[in-house]
Amino acid sequence: MKIEPVSYQHVDITGGFWRDKQALNRTVTLESVRRQFEATGRFAAFRCDWKEGDPQKPHIFWDSDIAKWMESAAYVLQKHPDKQLEGYVEEVIDCIEQNRDENGYFNIYFMVVEPDARFTRRFDHELYCAGHLTEAAVAYYEATGKRRFLDLMCDYMDYIDRVFRVEKSAAFTTPGHEEIELALVRLYLCTGEKRFLDLCMFFLDARGTGDPKDADGRWNISYFQDHLPLRQQTTAEGHAVRACYLYCAMADAARLNGDEGLRKAAEAIFDNIVRRRMYITGGIGSSAEGERFTGDYDLPNRTAYAETCAAIALVLFAWRMSLLSPDSKYADAAERAMYNGVLSGLSLDGKSFFYENPLAIDLSTRRAVACQSGHLPRTTRAEVFDCSCCPPNMTRFLASLGNLPYAHTDDTIFVHHYMQSTAGILGGTLTQQTDYPSSGKVQLTANGLSGKTLALRIPGWCSGFTLSCDTIRTEKGYVYIAVPSDSFTCTLDMQMTPAFYEASPKIWNDMGKVALVKGPVVYCLEGADNGDLHGLCADIFETVTETTEPTLGVPMLEVSGWRKFECGCCDHALYRPVQGDYRPVKLRFIPYFAFANRGESDMTVWVTKFG
Repeated sequence: MKIEPVSYQHVDITGGFWRDKQALNRTVTLESVRRQFEATGRFAAFRCDWKEGDPQKPHIFWDSDIAKWMESAAYVLQKHPDKQLEGYVEEVIDCIEQNRDENGYFNIYFMVVEPDARFTRRFDHELYCAGHLTEAAVAYYEATGKRRFLDLMCDYMDYIDRVFRVEKSAAFTTPGHEEIELALVRLYLCTGEKRFLDLCMFFLDARGTGDPKDADGRWNISYFQDHLPLRQQTTAEGHAVRACYLYCAMADAARLNGDEGLRKAAEAIFDNIVRRRMYITGGIGSSAEGERFTGDYDLPNRTAYAETCAAIALVLFAWRMSLLSPDSKYADAAERAMYNGVLSGLSLDGKSFFYENPLAIDLSTRRAVACQSGHLPRTTRAEVFDCSCCPPNMTRFLASLGNLPYAHTDDTIFVHHYMQSTAGILGGTLTQQTDYPSSGKVQLTANGLSGKTLALRIPGWCSGFTLSCDTIRTEKGYVYIAVPSDSFTCTLDMQMTPAFYEASPKIWNDMGKVALVKGPVVYCLEGADNGDLHGLCADIFETVTETTEPTLGVPMLEVSGWRKFECGCCDHALYRPVQGDYRPVKLRFIPYFAFANRGESDMTVWVTKFG
């Protein structure tokens, strides 16, 4: 079965939760990031005129920051032409064209700061930056039809191919930060030039082969996913973003080349992530030390790193896996990350960001915990970071969201995600009307698709559903429906009752605790609503009530609970005999993605259960 993606170019998100997020991204976030990047010298660095002693020294990953912003702008331009926005992109392309060398090489750091160090240090992001510039060039060409940027990157990739694959003259073989691999796949799909896919396969096949040029004394080689050849890897290792970008390329190559070894490895790695190394929010990479995966079930809450970029990378990996096999577990994982671990990285006003996304904040003990662990996540968002990979990654993710909902074979349309939208597929149109994720009701209208089959995902959180039409079969989390005419409507109504979740007993941090979830949205408690969070318990047998909150796009939830009462007779003793002194309270939960929007506050996803 050959499954093809449906590009965002053919999908319009027309209303509801994600339309609002895209509009905020287009009107606020994209411009906010641009201004911050101007103020910090990132755009100016592309003029390549920095000299020693000048302020705002270019950094090794600044190319990628601007490239992701350009890619974001391209997606926006495809749907909303804007001469000023297009002009900003063209100015950067002018700089690249004017300052690249005779081989097509372009990198702001290695052209002006250390020109003699080109391709000598595996871990300094040269190929990573080249990959992001290439993704931006593909997106800009697809949006505008202008080839100049695309041609510049084709020249650059041809030079990289000569240095790394033909001459083998670089001081290393594979990049320390993956990204170029998946970018080469995109370049191949855009141009049809197989040499770019061949270069991708060169980098994939060379990884884990023990090339001494790729050694580094700072980290174990598993940190760079270099511990085994890719077809022998079965667990997610090392830096979480690098890893998932690599796994994206593995899935791409498996699909395009029919590579069974890469497919099996990617499946094993994906299962290892979602079954043993992923937070309930879809966050991955639990350790701040190296921004990395650690071991199975090591998922601390207060010190959780869970980088925004890593959650985005997981969505991209899961999306690619769904193109290999129509199994709902892939879209389930993507959805969990989208609504929680990704969106928590952006403030509700669209102007500031989290790099890390903890699952608990306890302001009273942060000093002690910092002494123990050496690091704690921020408690307030920032508009820009020294390492500012997450803000432009967020803007490009939201702008290109239309890539995710649909895929198709010759005769079947897969609906992976529910969002109000219209898509042009297989010569017809498919329209969704829904207020998902506030409710689980979705109306689907197929026009011009008689004789085709719709495959609708039934999410793993859904305990029951009804359909207004007959089904052909149910398989791997999808219900298959025949489209009998060129004007066909059916309604899917999924039960979306708030439910308490518990963690595996192997996650010792969460033992005796529960998390409240409604559909794909994970909820949390904040001190702003509940006062002191210490001593609170949720009554898991009480009915959860919903409160409409238009500013959030999803309801707030309330449930009866209890607060441990500190009696005077024990004089607040540190330890005491067990007592049953609890008083009833109402617990107010907000969506996790909305925490830390009202100033600093205690927060927790996991709360002690009562009952």
